[in-house]
Order: sequence, then structure tokens, then C-alpha cells
Amino acid sequence: MNNSNFDPRQFRQALGAFTTGVTIVTTRGRDGQDYGMTANSFNSVSIDPPMVLWSLNKDSSSAQAFTGSEHFAVHILANDQEDLSNRFAKRGVDKFAGLSTTRGADGIPLLEGCSARFECRTTYQYEGGDHIILVGEVLAFDRFDSSPLVFHGGGYRRLLEPVVVQDHSVYGDNWLGFLLGRAYYQMQMPIRQQLKAMGMSDLDFELLGMLSFGEGKTLTELRRLFEFVGKDLTRQHLDVWVQKGLLTLETTNDEAARIYFTESGRQLTIEWLAFAKAAEMTAMESLDYEEAQQLKLLIGRVIQQTGETLPQHWRKENIWQDNNLWQQPG
Repeated sequence: MNNSNFDPRQFRQALGAFTTGVTIVTTRGRDGQDYGMTANSFNSVSIDPPMVLWSLNKDSSSAQAFTGSEHFAVHILANDQEDLSNRFAKRGVDKFAGLSTTRGADGIPLLEGCSARFECRTTYQYEGGDHIILVGEVLAFDRFDSSPLVFHGGGYRRLLEPVVVQDHSVYGDNWLGFLLGRAYYQMQMPIRQQLKAMGMSDLDFELLGMLSFGEGKTLTELRRLFEFVGKDLTRQHLDVWVQKGLLTLETTNDEAARIYFTESGRQLTIEWLAFAKAAEMTAMESLDYEEAQQLKLLIGRVIQQTGETLPQHWRKENIWQDNNLWQQPG
């Protein structure tokens, strides 16, 4: 345990391992001006009597206003108030410009749209190193139906709603394999319908996908990938795409010839990718950004955990190439 002469930056990072809520504390100074600042040092002290505390840096430009005021308000921010948190964390700006506020005890400004709000009378002030600790008696409070914004590891986070599982059985419609498969096919439905309207088959759909991961595969390599989805790719089907002017082969007779998109084939595939990305956006509409990233992370862990038994030619590193179209500008 290092408890002396340690690096302040490392100490701050260690403290960042503790997840906190994000608050904005406001007051009305003796000069009649409104003051506010973002703080994550808020905590409860007592239920009876109702008391809370928070702390601010002695060097803060608002320190004198808060220590000289008899009242303050603590606003626990909702998960859509990240911009508001950033605004009140800045110096030298009119933090209340354009905001709709009401007035609480002693005229303190009260912000709208938060998760909870506490109006307090300052009862004690203590020095705590480079900070001042303010303890307040809660005179009134409001709680609203919105999830709170949280802070962890130097960045904002959002809480995920708990998932209520109706069927605790690992089989049936709650089996992970079924859920992943159903999600996959339901996401693919609008894409397949669009391609069908363009006169393309399911085999065409799979071919587009396999080559979009990287051109220059041979027919043998493509056949191995098609085995992964339970389908068979014939040379005749490949020749149809060549005759349509969508694919080109380095040579015409050798099955080891590398297969590439023509410009028309590339544009068709980019159009297909647009359908795919639109389908993803539609599927994710009920999730916010943090939930969507968490979902992808968790599915990625399942893939990593179950990937040990895959043959080498089905592994991602042997399928996904630098010339893939998913990251190419359209």
C-alpha cells in the first residue's frame, strides 16, 4: 500500500474506479447572481434529520458564493443531460443562459429535467484538504421518472435497465443460440426482401457477404466459407456473376484463380452494405448508444469464448481482410 508521495494523477485514476452520480449544485450569491457547478462528490448523511453533503475546490471561482450563501440546491442529472453537465463544468461562461429555471428557498435557481432535486439549507462547513465540505439540511425534494447519468473511469456512463426474464429455462425460446439466430434472421429479412426485388437469390446474398469481407478469394476458399452457412457454391453460379459483369477472375479455367468485384459488382455490394447498416439502425432504435455498444461487446465475448473449435479457414482473421468493403467510403 503506497500512502505517501504518490502521483496525484494515479490517485485520481484510482478514485475513478468508484462509480458516482453526476450532479449540478446551484445557489444564489449575496451579490444576487446565480451560480452553479458540476459535482460528483454528493452523498447522503442522514435520513432523520434529512441531510446531505457535497464538496467543492477552494480554488473554484464559485467557492465564495457557495460558502457565503445560506441555501443550495443539488440536481441529480438524468441520462440525457450530459451536455448540461459539461456546460456547468466550464469556467467563464453564462451557465444559465437560455435555461428555464424556477426559484426555491432564498431564490436559489432550480433546474428542470433532472432525475432528482434537493433544496437545502447550509448547516455545516468543514475544510477537507484542498476542498470545502458543505453539509445541508434538506428542506424539500423532488424525484422524477428518469434514469440518472453516472460517471466512472473518467467518462460518463448510463445505467442499463434490468432485464426481466420470463422463462428461466436454458432451452426453448430463452436459449442463447435461438435468440442469436432469431435476431440474425429478423435483421436480415428486410435486406433479403430488397435484394429479391432486385432479382437476386439467397445464394447471391451469401456471395455478396463473403466477398465483402475481402476480395481475392479463390473458389475453393469461397466454398469453404459457404459450408459455414450450410450452402454450396458451384462454378456455374460463379460464372453467372461473371457473365453479368459483376465479378472477374484472374484466369478462366483454374479454380485457384482469385475472384474480384468489377466496378458494377462493387457498387452493387456497397448498395447492399447500405441496406445492412440501415437494418442495424432499425434494430437498434430501442437502444441508446451505451446499450448498443454493450450488446456488441457481450456478443463479441460469446464469439470469443466459443471460437476455439472453429476450423482455421472459418476464423475471422482468415476471412476479414484489409480490402473489405465495410470500412471503405461509399
